[in-house]
Amino acid sequence: MANHKSAVKRNRQNAVRQARNTHIRTGMRNLVKQVREAVTAGDKEAAQSAFEKAVPYIAKTSAKGVIHKATASRKISRLTKLVNTLD
Repeated sequence: MANHKSAVKRNRQNAVRQARNTHIRTGMRNLVKQVREAVTAGDKEAAQSAFEKAVPYIAKTSAKGVIHKATASRKISRLTKLVNTLD
């Protein structure tokens, strides 16, 4: 347990940030999952629609520092390749 006032505050801040990051990361994973499921089902329209929602969300997640820039780029690239297989 933290003894100093500043350490107590730091623990509070970390808890809030962890909750926020978890929420953002979970949302991103759900959007990626929707794209993958639509591609697996062979539904081109649903896959394209889900892809268009997922890409900006992944970029925003990276901009907020929740995931690394290269990780976001890799995810977007792989999803793009996956969606393009339906053409």
